[in-house]
Amino acid sequence: MSRADFHGQHLDRARGEALRLYAAKAELKGAWLGWVASQIYGLRPAEYASMVRRELQRLQEMSEN
Repeated sequence: MSRADFHGQHLDRARGEALRLYAAKAELKGAWLGWVASQIYGLRPAEYASMVRRELQRLQEMSEN
């Protein structure tokens, strides 16, 4: 499967996962960063974890603007 195919098939799921992780930020406060890192570390395959990480970064950047 090509990278583009993988991305296309898993983008919605990665966005949903990033939203779930980001939603926990307000509740976990200072503990969130360590928690979210452990959550991302457990995601497989690594390509999917990278997608979630990018989507999470996008959400963070949007909230800062």
